Amino acid sequence: MSKTKGRVTLPSESNFLDETREMLDRWGADALRDSDGTKLDDEVKALDAKIYTTYFVSRGHNEFAEKHMDECQQLYLMSRHCTAADTTLSISFMEGYYQEQVIPDYLHDPKRWWEVIDRSSQETVPVCDWELDTEKHQILIKNAKPFHEYTVSFLVYAIWDPTQMYNHITNNWGDKPHEIPFDVRQEASWEFAKEYLAQWLKDNPSTDVVRFTTFFYHFTLVFNSRAKEKYVDWFGYGATVSVKALEEFEKEYGYALRPEDIVDNGYYNSSFRVPSAHYLDYMDFIQRFVAGKAKELVALVHEAGREAMMFLGDNWIGTEPYGKYFGEIGLDAVVGSVGGGVSLRLISEIPHVKYTEGRFLPYFFPDTFYEGNDPVPEAMENWITARRAIMRKPVDRIGYGGYLSLAYKFPAFVDYIEKVTDEFRLIYDNVKGVRPYNGLKVAVLNCWGSLRSWQPYMVAHELWYKQCYSYMGMMESLSGAGVDVSFLSFREVKEHGIPEDVDVIINAGDAMTAFSGGEEWADPALGAEIRRWVYNGGGFLGVGEPSAYHAGGRYFQLADVMGVDKELGFSLSSDKYFTEAQEGHFMAQDRISAYDFGESMKNVYALGEDTEIVEFSQGEVHSAAHKYGRGRGVYLAGLPYSFENTRLLLRALYYAAGKEDRLKLWFAQNPSCEVHAYPEAGKYAVLNNTSREQTTVVYDGEGKTEEYTLEPGGIIWKEIAQ
Repeated sequence: MSKTKGRVTLPSESNFLDETREMLDRWGADALRDSDGTKLDDEVKALDAKIYTTYFVSRGHNEFAEKHMDECQQLYLMSRHCTAADTTLSISFMEGYYQEQVIPDYLHDPKRWWEVIDRSSQETVPVCDWELDTEKHQILIKNAKPFHEYTVSFLVYAIWDPTQMYNHITNNWGDKPHEIPFDVRQEASWEFAKEYLAQWLKDNPSTDVVRFTTFFYHFTLVFNSRAKEKYVDWFGYGATVSVKALEEFEKEYGYALRPEDIVDNGYYNSSFRVPSAHYLDYMDFIQRFVAGKAKELVALVHEAGREAMMFLGDNWIGTEPYGKYFGEIGLDAVVGSVGGGVSLRLISEIPHVKYTEGRFLPYFFPDTFYEGNDPVPEAMENWITARRAIMRKPVDRIGYGGYLSLAYKFPAFVDYIEKVTDEFRLIYDNVKGVRPYNGLKVAVLNCWGSLRSWQPYMVAHELWYKQCYSYMGMMESLSGAGVDVSFLSFREVKEHGIPEDVDVIINAGDAMTAFSGGEEWADPALGAEIRRWVYNGGGFLGVGEPSAYHAGGRYFQLADVMGVDKELGFSLSSDKYFTEAQEGHFMAQDRISAYDFGESMKNVYALGEDTEIVEFSQGEVHSAAHKYGRGRGVYLAGLPYSFENTRLLLRALYYAAGKEDRLKLWFAQNPSCEVHAYPEAGKYAVLNNTSREQTTVVYDGEGKTEEYTLEPGGIIWKEIAQ
């Protein structure tokens, strides 16, 4: 029997009444939801719980879509690179794409809307020099330059929603119809969307919360000819494109977008790319459109006396919850999937809504809940990782998704989640609305700034990628650390300077990405402003290839601040004498195992004897610090998530800020534990972030110590002595 009740959403399904009633009681749930592929029957809806109903605006209505195939959503795709061996070249542009998902758009004139590009010269091939074979889906290029590479950028119609496609294949839905996505920018589609919702609200009186999944445009997700993911970008605006959108953009902005503005050399404007001015204009254009249309649908929901909730995923493109227009939509709530602390903070800090909700893992699908597998370890890791972030800024509710009938077959899992739901409610009651103790103010600097708060380095919503984990680990560490985190763009720094309350700026990422900055560092005003700020007492932390842009004899444009640069081979003739690590450096304390810099960074070297080398191995520097005027620069080669690396990051931040003496306030000596203090509420909590018993010395807000022993995954709540 659950000790408390509320703030938990339970998935259910038809013909599962008694078990659902039992689970409502055990997990203390006060809301029920359906999932993609499930429905709630009337008996389940009659239970004592708020009812969420998944609502798809622009998919799941094939009776309409099949009559308006010219209003399907569209994308620009790029063919593979093809090399001309002669003066003619044939390109099968659909090669490698899944033709059950996308088909070429031959309704709109390809000579007007498509583009053939000589990728070797980056010249557009004149339309008179290519012809289209619609039966073979081929472009024939004449007057090609031998041994140049060519591509075709072409429009397609999307005829299968990619999320439903993924769920269809994962759950073996057989002959269940493929859901066709339509574009609400088109007149008939928009009228249908409004009218259908109005009628649906009348037909579903038991629905308390309309869970929009989401609104209009899916993140860019294109499958290959084997029905596997070919291209996925959780931030991608690819599915927002249409001929009508391009025409309306040109009318509003006074210039026409090229296919290349969307295709972007086949990178499709990934969030790792430094965004072009044209792409930023296009994003703004889409965001305003989505906010305006979504506002109308939300108004219908409110007129019917229901709440409107948005799922932060699937068709979420254009909503940008930290963007300029999100507040205009008028949503009551946002729910999103929690992969860890980063995505928890991404959800919990969303403004302009009454409440936020996190959907925890694992999803109750057969890829996890099958005979012989134990889902508890995944659930435990997911909860303990996200719990650190909840202690800093909690979501208002938690929940799960999928087939409850699957999870019900795993008693140990049911028992564990019962403990999780009780623990969440206890944490929430203690910390909601109370500002936690923050020892520092940190600003993460990149091209996106606050627009993409808590979203740097993601490809597909916090999934592990070899090229990302060394930076995502830094974000994961920050999500539960006792520091105030903000996000700052290069443009803001150049136009307005650095906010006065910032203690440390972090710039992290691979060279030429939007996160490191790339060509942004070609502007000397940017480097000068940050140097001035650090010189006057600020702190700068660079991770990976910070400020990397080869110019002026430097690779790291802020090498003088950090005291290190990266050898590109151009200065091998210059000897590097500074290789000795300092003993007992402040940043190295608490280290009990070998350093882990993840993918690390090769060939970084110290500029001079005033560089404080913290870690040197394999002939290169991986951790260092450097005094710069009254401030400091710090360098780390990478930072995968771990307890020891979280401690390393915290020490690096305090050292960069020149506040080493403030580290051991509300501090756990054991890196496997953490302290979260709430002085306004007169309480603090000590967390064990592992599945093993831990003992730690805890420093309070005055630096006084006390030793605690915590059970696996345990929390100890204490009153702050007055």
